Amino acid sequence: METYRVAILGCRGRGTAAGRAYHAHPRTEVVALCDLVQERLDTLGDELGVAARFTDLDEMIVQTQPDLVAIPTGTEFHYPLCMRVLEHGVHIEVEKPMCVDLEGTTAVMAKAKEKGVRVAVHHQGRVGAFMRAMHKAFTEGAIGELRYINSRGKAYYGGLGLMNIGTHQLNNMLKFAGHCRTVSAVALTDGHPITPKDVVPSPLGMGTIAGESITATLHFDNGVTANLLQHRFPGGTNPVMEIVGTEGKLFGSACLLIKGGAWHLSQPVYIPEGKPDQWEPLEPVYPEHYDRSSADLSAFRFAEPAKIDDYWFVEEYVSALDQDRDHECSGAEAHHIVGIMMGIFESAAYGKRVDLPQKCLEHPLLRWRREEGLAPPEAMPRDYNEWLAAEDQRLGRK
Repeated sequence: METYRVAILGCRGRGTAAGRAYHAHPRTEVVALCDLVQERLDTLGDELGVAARFTDLDEMIVQTQPDLVAIPTGTEFHYPLCMRVLEHGVHIEVEKPMCVDLEGTTAVMAKAKEKGVRVAVHHQGRVGAFMRAMHKAFTEGAIGELRYINSRGKAYYGGLGLMNIGTHQLNNMLKFAGHCRTVSAVALTDGHPITPKDVVPSPLGMGTIAGESITATLHFDNGVTANLLQHRFPGGTNPVMEIVGTEGKLFGSACLLIKGGAWHLSQPVYIPEGKPDQWEPLEPVYPEHYDRSSADLSAFRFAEPAKIDDYWFVEEYVSALDQDRDHECSGAEAHHIVGIMMGIFESAAYGKRVDLPQKCLEHPLLRWRREEGLAPPEAMPRDYNEWLAAEDQRLGRK
């Protein structure tokens, strides 16, 4: 069986997680690391035993000839780095979201097609241990016919929450409901519907956003609908997803969590007076060759040496390359997700239902400002807490 050679581009937190997962998998070998900060290169290189360490990605690819390059960098760097790596004709996986708008994602997919290589986006929750448990119960008929899905985010500022954790939530929805056809959304800032002046640069380099609180309704094939909530609250909370069918429901918090879990209820409507033991916990699903010796189920996604959902992501990529097919978390799926997110912003801005896919690739919020005679929004801090302070100041709050 072929062993796939992997290079890691970016050695911070997500790069470390990716490196550990590829290092742990029996069918992948981390052959090179690249980062602009030598300390990060040396820390991860020493941990994984990787001697080939670079500060130039082109030099790294030419010298080490990887089959796959992982790009776990800041979101604002995804587009230029993807395009630069794809020029070498190697497969890529990139952190979510793939790009900050449809123009970028469309160009990346076109370049991958031109070069004849695969694109995967790191929506590891979709292929992870708890999501697999939920999908197994679903396909076995545990909840009957799917009717609707509810999902809420991590209580970030709404627009950031959509671009950040919302990408995972939407990809999880696609696993059960298929592709989204229309979007309707309401976005509020400081309690009022957003105006063009509420369009701001996102913290964490995630493009242009609007809305302190966002409520979106999505329409999928076969009459399935979903509600997606991204509302700012003090403090944080775990994102959750409720999948409701004609005969029961599934409930899970399985995406980028400190504590995850999945449960099944054998009735579609839950009455709080019912017995707590009506909820049946679902067992997480592990790959056969995953080392569970150090897994702590109270927080097992962060167990060493490799986080289980990252490991599942690698396992799926190995299987996809073996079979010459796309990863389940493919670039095409990620492109569709960016389209949904842009549709949510467009619907909230223009007060209308948006059909997908869109014909216009321009970011709808920037288009909205331009049509109102406004320039692109002024720069704001990248750090989330500093950004929140600046946004509260903009809104006249103390």
